[in-house]
Amino acid sequence: MVALDTRQDAPRFRAKTLDGEVLTNESVRGKVVLFQFWTTWCPYCKRDMPGIENIARDFSGLIVVGVDVGESKKTVKRFLEASPRPGKVVLTEDTNLAAVFEANRFPLYAVIDQDGKLVGTQKGSGGEGAIRRLLRKAKLESGGDADAPVELQSSPRRD
Repeated sequence: MVALDTRQDAPRFRAKTLDGEVLTNESVRGKVVLFQFWTTWCPYCKRDMPGIENIARDFSGLIVVGVDVGESKKTVKRFLEASPRPGKVVLTEDTNLAAVFEANRFPLYAVIDQDGKLVGTQKGSGGEGAIRRLLRKAKLESGGDADAPVELQSSPRRD
């Protein structure tokens, strides 16, 4: 696991979530964003999920974006039906994020602060504590209700 502190402007990005929401540098300005680059087959990504859920609950104002790298929409939707995850989910085909962050090992985490600066990246799983340390670089303080429900992203339903 390697965590880097960069404090440079975040790379320009555009991402469309499975729910159709479009995220860009401009749309997330003023919020802290945690990107997790993951795959459905990655055991380390799965191991980090309870920590991501805790973080999503504990940090009000945090946007959690899970970027699934290289898998089909069908595969990801099937996975999310069985294992919902917190935050928003984006596929590689709907974003340039995996390319700009050179996501080729998983998990990979990146944090953008309220000012649009890339404050750090982490390659590899370090558990919840490591992700919290990464978020502190964005000066994000835990302020959520530990008992509050976490919004989990599951596969959108077709009625």
